[in-house]
Amino acid sequence: MLALMMKFIMSTEFKKQKNVLGEDLEECSKNPLTGWLRDGCCNTDENDHGLHTVCVKVNNEFLEWCKLAGNDLITPHPEFGFPGLKDGDSWCVCASSVAGAIEAGKGCSIYLKKTHENTLKLVPIEKLKKFAIDLS
Repeated sequence: MLALMMKFIMSTEFKKQKNVLGEDLEECSKNPLTGWLRDGCCNTDENDHGLHTVCVKVNNEFLEWCKLAGNDLITPHPEFGFPGLKDGDSWCVCASSVAGAIEAGKGCSIYLKKTHENTLKLVPIEKLKKFAIDLS
C-alpha cells in the first residue's frame, strides 16, 4: 500500500491535479496536515471512496453537524494521523459531507482553488460558489 501511495505522490509531482475552476490544485493545509494522501492537498485517487476533495475552513456549527451525522472530526485519533479539528482549521472533507451540510443549512467556508475537480461529481459549482471565500 505504501508503495502505491508513493507511486501516486511521485506521479502528481509531474502532473498536478485540477481544482473545480480547472486550474492547478492549491495546497489546503499542512498544519494540520490534511488530504487523502496526507500531502496537504485535496488530491485523490481511485482508493478514495469517500471523495475527500473539498477544502473547507471549518466552523463549530459544521463540526457539530458532522459529528451528529456520524463523522466526528473533533475527536483526535493520532493512530490515524488525525489531530481533531477546531474552529478555523482548514481540512479536506468528503464531498458528500459538504453536500449534506449545505442541505442542512450548516455549510462552512470553501476554498475553490484548493477543492479538487472531482467534487463536481457530487456538488454543483453553483452551490460551492455560495460558500467560496477565495473568489475575487
